[in-house]
Amino acid sequence: MKLSDIIVPGAVVADLDAATRDEAIERLLSLLVDAGAMSARTVKEATAAVLAREKQATTGIGKGVALPHAKIKSVKRAIGAIGRSGTGIEFGALDSKPVHIVILLLSNPDNPDEHLQAMETIFKHVQRDIFRKFLRQSETAEAITDLIAEADELA
Repeated sequence: MKLSDIIVPGAVVADLDAATRDEAIERLLSLLVDAGAMSARTVKEATAAVLAREKQATTGIGKGVALPHAKIKSVKRAIGAIGRSGTGIEFGALDSKPVHIVILLLSNPDNPDEHLQAMETIFKHVQRDIFRKFLRQSETAEAITDLIAEADELA
């Protein structure tokens, strides 16, 4: 599975306008709706599922990255949105540092293997220092999309 298979075209933002974890999650969900990847009717369900997952344990994995995720019935396949915050967002990250890269993943609970594959793909990329560095430096959605395509070629 490639990162470009997960991240929905149009659900990429280089200047994530969010001051809090919850605002970041809501903004990324709205991008998925705007991109036509999910219905506006399912935003409430998706928000509740992602925030419930956050209550179990933070998805702020450290090094400026958060991977909020949830499984909801209303999506047919794994879909994702990515946001870059220049100022950083308090996410309760494991290293107690602000998050600058938020990658939101939604998948269908009936396909747990796909969810695990998608998480593995995302995690593989964000583990690489050079990917995180270039992602943080990307100032446009197009630059982020190009970076994802390049990363897929190298993977």
